[in-house]
Amino acid sequence: MTTKPQLTFWQIWNMCFGFLGIQFGFALQNANVSRIFQTLGAEVDDVAGLWIAAPLTGLLVQPIVGHLSDRTWTRMGRRRPYFLAGAVLATLALLVMPNSPALWIAAGTLWVLDASINISMEPFRAFVGDQLPPRQRPTGYAMQSFFIGVGAVVASLLPWLLAKFGVANTAPDGVVPDTVRYAFYFGGAVLFLAIGWTVLRTREYPPDVLESFDDARPQEAREDSIAGPSSRAGLGWLVVGIAGAAAIAWSGWDRMLYVLAGMLIAYGALLQLARFLLPQRMLASIVHDLQNMPGTMRRLAVVQFFSWFALFAMWIYTTSAVTAVHFGSSDTSSSAYNEGANWVGVLFAAYNGFAALAAICIPWMVRRFGLRVSHLVNVVLGGVGLLSFLWIRDPQWLLLSMVGVGFAWASILSLPYALLSDSVPAAKMGVYMGIFNFFIVIPQLVAASLLGFLLKHFFGGAPIHALAIGGISLIFAGLCVLRVREPQVHATAVAAGH
Repeated sequence: MTTKPQLTFWQIWNMCFGFLGIQFGFALQNANVSRIFQTLGAEVDDVAGLWIAAPLTGLLVQPIVGHLSDRTWTRMGRRRPYFLAGAVLATLALLVMPNSPALWIAAGTLWVLDASINISMEPFRAFVGDQLPPRQRPTGYAMQSFFIGVGAVVASLLPWLLAKFGVANTAPDGVVPDTVRYAFYFGGAVLFLAIGWTVLRTREYPPDVLESFDDARPQEAREDSIAGPSSRAGLGWLVVGIAGAAAIAWSGWDRMLYVLAGMLIAYGALLQLARFLLPQRMLASIVHDLQNMPGTMRRLAVVQFFSWFALFAMWIYTTSAVTAVHFGSSDTSSSAYNEGANWVGVLFAAYNGFAALAAICIPWMVRRFGLRVSHLVNVVLGGVGLLSFLWIRDPQWLLLSMVGVGFAWASILSLPYALLSDSVPAAKMGVYMGIFNFFIVIPQLVAASLLGFLLKHFFGGAPIHALAIGGISLIFAGLCVLRVREPQVHATAVAAGH
């Protein structure tokens, strides 16, 4: 066994640069899709349901792409063919989205856009684990967070900046303003060029070389795997899901709750189906890996669940909360609403800007405090930032709230992946990064299906309370990270004081 060589700053820069483009696409989506949906006639209560397309595509695409990329080797390498394919598709979707003539077309385009970005993004996560030794992985993931922050700042600000330069920020009913359309066009170009830079400027280790490194089979992957439940448990999940659907139908609850019941039914059906497939088939292999995750990954799943539940609450409801509470309008054709929607873009740019700064601090925090405590501090700051929306009324002061959100965002995008990559074998880095996405996607589906029900029945339909729920969720996620094992290489460094 040999030690994986450390990379230079510029080598890490090149391998992470594509995330600038990926986050350009995500930021335009997160800051503007609710606005596009409302412009095309969606009611506030329906927006969360229309967003379900995004996490569902991630749930389906990422483990499949991870499984396939683990088994791919071409002249372009292992992960880079997927970078390029996703970039082409995502660029086309960004050009179509703001020109959607109807709500159903916009919802379908969101599905294509999110799937395409996921095709590129999942291999990028595995790419860092492939190329960097354990001690450099926090730096690699922090570098990704830096590019995510920079890309998202510019992308989120684009409609606001274009309005300042005289581009029309209002349009007739049912028409997306020019500020949003031109922002999506520019974003498509940036996404394609940034990912293309990484494809052309990086190299990959062949599979046999990866297997020769001493971090190819982490000790935890050999000894701390916890056997998953028998696939016969699928019948139990099916029964619970069907019973839940029947209860929702009988009680007349919000139809979005069917998503939760459907998730249970789908998981049960998946376990049952896997029983009848040959072990080497892709579906059976993914289910086997899911059931035999390392212990660290299982504990991180809880942290990820509450972190991404909070983020999705913020992405869905910040526009409707800020326009209604801080700008006093829910009329999508009014000047006040569109001014507020642009200010949400500024806020999203701000938290991503603070995330870029936080990404510079995170490697130092890890060396000083370790991965777990650093993540705890950062996500608690984010929780306090979201809770502060309840009592801040001057929209300018919401920029202060975004400081905490930015630190949480940078940490969520880096430290859980550093914890995970140190616990999984190199040969399964892609599929485990894809499976890890389940614990990003599932909370988003729960948020999309549950938050509307909670707001309607317990909070008078006021979307500002969804942000408070998100704040509490982030604080709980921080507490849960203390249950995760600190990798030995980082624990030793903290004990040594460097």
